[in-house]
Amino acid sequence: MAANPATAIFKVTLKEQIHIDKLPKHIAIIMDGNGRWAKQKGMIRAFGHENGTKAVREAVESASEIGIEFLTLYAFSTENWNRPKLEVQTLMKLLVSSLKKEISTLQDNNIKLSTIGNINALPVSAKKELLEVVEKTKDNNRMTLTLALSYGSREEITNALKEISLKVKNNIISPENIDESVIIEHLYTQNLPDVDLLVRTSGEQRISNFLLWQIAYAELYFTEILWPDFTKNHLYEAILNYQQRERRFGKTSEQIK
Repeated sequence: MAANPATAIFKVTLKEQIHIDKLPKHIAIIMDGNGRWAKQKGMIRAFGHENGTKAVREAVESASEIGIEFLTLYAFSTENWNRPKLEVQTLMKLLVSSLKKEISTLQDNNIKLSTIGNINALPVSAKKELLEVVEKTKDNNRMTLTLALSYGSREEITNALKEISLKVKNNIISPENIDESVIIEHLYTQNLPDVDLLVRTSGEQRISNFLLWQIAYAELYFTEILWPDFTKNHLYEAILNYQQRERRFGKTSEQIK
């Protein structure tokens, strides 16, 4: 006997469970596990990085679809320059090819691309392609996608302190007027809000020198999923977990309620 459509039970998807009015404004992701994913399959690390680009697309599409305003991806750290030369070259080539391939997707979805880090350390071709996409998407306003490239938070904070110190020396800033807002103005992320939700894949539970200032009150979410296997549903799970938490910012539960 056929089921009665009127009494059929429909499974609610993870996406449908998300409260749109409680979305994190800024999500940052440490994309970890490409190398281990490749090793599990008997392949070289480059194979993992290549497949990791699919997960990037999944994360960007899912975030923009549900209304996330800011998404920041830890693509390449200052410490990553110490990896084997071939792996670094592969990552840089992937960066260029991915930017060329995804420019139309960014435009079609009204996504603005920005970058943080020491991009002057990037190969000329990578820096050129990056800046071209940043320029072409600068007026998009549905979501800001930020790639952290040649990025290290300690270096970022050190540079900010140097710039502020120089301004103090030249009487541009008075020491008495230095507060959090002044420091924020000198960080790479001066145009981004603080991170609400930090996600790290692969089971590692470290921050790895990523947005140390900006995650002061972020909710941290760690998953065992290796980055190439990361899907839209995995991001939805992270957001649902975030929405179940009570964010107090130093206050008591009673004050929040």
